[in-house]
Amino acid sequence: MNIDFLVTSLIVVVSPGTGVLYTLAAGLSRGSRASVVAAFGCTLGIVPHMAAAIMGLAALLHTSALAFQTLKYLGVAYLLYMAWNTLRERGTLRVETQVGTRSAFQVIVSAILINILNPKLSIFFFAFLPQFVRADEPHPLARMLELSGVFMVLTFAVFVVYGLFAAVRSHVISRPRVLTWMRRAFAGAFVALGAKLALADRR
Repeated sequence: MNIDFLVTSLIVVVSPGTGVLYTLAAGLSRGSRASVVAAFGCTLGIVPHMAAAIMGLAALLHTSALAFQTLKYLGVAYLLYMAWNTLRERGTLRVETQVGTRSAFQVIVSAILINILNPKLSIFFFAFLPQFVRADEPHPLARMLELSGVFMVLTFAVFVVYGLFAAVRSHVISRPRVLTWMRRAFAGAFVALGAKLALADRR
């Protein structure tokens, strides 16, 4: 495995973004189990982008302003929706004593949507993976699948570590004022990420 690919992937994954933020929020509100579930959901959300990069849809997003803008603003709308739900205590930071099957399913769906509705991830795969596939590679498709799999494993592992740091949950629950400010901070972060995505271009 190319060490440059591993290092670059690790830097990209560790850098805080919507997926990391959501995983932390899920852990803080529902415990470490939910953070692992959120990490799994965010990792699954990579699959459509990986497939798009391999099949050529990423190239379309890179060249088609309409396709990029449509997906981009769906992502912005969803981030704002999450910010609104966070402030209303019905979303990301709602405190629950137990996490049932339905809650786990909702966490996974939300996590998947966060990464699916991020056109930059498709463009990242389109621009990133080919750099590590040699021109004389006998099986380029298999190589891209291998690299994508490694990226997904790194994503899951790093997100789980992030989520487990949310073990301070018990201290947060015992201090309603802290929880209120954390809700506001996460809501603000979702809005900021939405604004950043809205200003993104196709370069």
